[in-house]
Amino acid sequence: MKRILVTGGCGFIGRHVVQELIEHGYGVCILDALLEQVHGSEAISLPAGAELIKGDVRDRAAVAEALQGVASDVKSGQWNPLSAADESLSPLPTDEEKPVDLASIYALTKYAQERAVLIFGDAYGVDAVALRLFNVFGAGQALSNPYTGVLANFASRLANGQRPMIFEDGEQKRDFVHVRDVARAFRLALEQRQARGHVINIGSGRAYAISEVARLLADAMGVPDHRPEILGKARAGDIRNCFADISKARELLGFEPQHRLEDSLDEFVAWVRNTVAIDRGADMKRELEERGLVS
Repeated sequence: MKRILVTGGCGFIGRHVVQELIEHGYGVCILDALLEQVHGSEAISLPAGAELIKGDVRDRAAVAEALQGVASDVKSGQWNPLSAADESLSPLPTDEEKPVDLASIYALTKYAQERAVLIFGDAYGVDAVALRLFNVFGAGQALSNPYTGVLANFASRLANGQRPMIFEDGEQKRDFVHVRDVARAFRLALEQRQARGHVINIGSGRAYAISEVARLLADAMGVPDHRPEILGKARAGDIRNCFADISKARELLGFEPQHRLEDSLDEFVAWVRNTVAIDRGADMKRELEERGLVS
């Protein structure tokens, strides 16, 4: 049995990657620091067959232990592609060759990680693939952290009887990809040798207006009167439109998204109703304003 190491394997995306790999016959070792800020104080339940090593990826000894007998390593993370787009222009899908415009520290750290992995792989003959994930959604998101995803943020607000808050005018567009599709993409990247050394977008290939997403979720949660509050202010570093060109994923991975946003909301809402959601959206807005990051 081929053994795979998944760092951050107890997180939102990582858990789904672990489950996907186990279901397809892989042995999985997880390296995760299990930070309470991310996972809360409750005990972590692992998929059957997964081995957990509690440790930090910055700890050389923990990493060395986790790598024993491992054939491949999967680092679950999220890419936030950045580009400039004027409101009057028609949005176009973002492909992997689009020049990178790093407008935030977050984007810089993600791009630096991507380049480091690919340069390391090329220099030392290690197979490496970088997946650029767009807006990942699904069961397991951190509903009480307003910075972990707009859909989770909206769900937390609605679950607490509050209207979702939307920056700008609500017509900015994003690509929402289901976490199970993302997990499958990670497995395909492990299995398809032609993907080695490439940067590959993983998204749905569809553009959704943020205000439309808020309305769809409110309807699914049975509170259609909770229409979004349009703030009319922009966050520093945000872009107008961003959705994936997934042609390369189709060509190199045989990837095809299977879970459309509008078809997956009932399942997402069922999970939300059984999960504690502390609304911190107002705190986030106030914090951004105090730091001068909203204008």
